[in-house]
Amino acid sequence: MATALVSQENVVASLVSRTGRHLQRYDKGRRQVVGCIPYRYKNGSSNTSEVEDELEVLVISSQKGKGMLFPKGGWELDETIKQAASRETYEEAGVKGNVEHQLGHWTFQSRTHGTDYDGYLFPLHVKEVLDFWPEKNNRQRKWVCTCYLSNIFICIIGTVGAIADMKLPLCYV
Repeated sequence: MATALVSQENVVASLVSRTGRHLQRYDKGRRQVVGCIPYRYKNGSSNTSEVEDELEVLVISSQKGKGMLFPKGGWELDETIKQAASRETYEEAGVKGNVEHQLGHWTFQSRTHGTDYDGYLFPLHVKEVLDFWPEKNNRQRKWVCTCYLSNIFICIIGTVGAIADMKLPLCYV
């Protein structure tokens, strides 16, 4: 397959997702994965008194089932953890922005492979929403007001893994 390239502000990004596990990081036999909670403010500002009503998060459709989730994937050997988080969010959700401080770390077992993973989660303040991205044909994306999610977040507060792996009921999108 040919790789199409898009140049944006001196950054060249591939329109094809990285695939395979040969460059994946492992620690003590556990695959290292990173995820982001992409967010933006509806009115474009970052100072708002009604943050809950103005803050939106981006969720994407799961490739293997129903529901929506946050982008996440493998951390590869040739990148920093924040570069991996940014790349996965670009590939799966088609947005670019600033990866911020780490929200947390969790260990979980793959439902598909039965193997152990270490996950790391970051907020990503979205600065650019792209029309074309590597997984555009495989995923849907939807901005969701955090006011719809507050009860979900309250129920699972402190369980970072559940947040990253959370599949939102379709009624929320």
